[in-house]
Amino acid sequence: MPALTTYTTQVLPAWVDYNGHLRDAFYLLIFSYATDALMDTLGLDSDNREASGHSLFTLELHLNYLHEVKLGAEVEVRTQLIAHDAKRLHLYHSLYRVGEDRELAGNEQMLLHVDLAGPHAAPFTAATLEKLTAISAAQAELPKPALLGRVIGLPVRN
Repeated sequence: MPALTTYTTQVLPAWVDYNGHLRDAFYLLIFSYATDALMDTLGLDSDNREASGHSLFTLELHLNYLHEVKLGAEVEVRTQLIAHDAKRLHLYHSLYRVGEDRELAGNEQMLLHVDLAGPHAAPFTAATLEKLTAISAAQAELPKPALLGRVIGLPVRN
């Protein structure tokens, strides 16, 4: 299984900055919508959230800008599950122009399954774990994203 195409959109005029590029906040909006679509795929949709009182919270994310994205571009997010455990999901979203294979931006995320009544961490249901395991197994042969696990920092100079 290739990475899942989780979201497709066109870059709107309100999303573009004074340089004619997709504004940084809107990269995250696009990736956030892709996460919502993945939640739907996993059965964590709005009906499930309302019935169970559970949801996913973002614990940490990293965003890498690789190539310009301009007004009107048709873009899609492809999502790869990196790892999961009983309560957490590690994923990587890649942004592409529709029909192309050059990554425009990458977004690594760590998500936590949460019981909103606390709120506190809660295990995924068996059904969700089954879906996570199936997708992870189907994507097992995909190469790990080149920017996975990057750390922000400046080199120490003497």
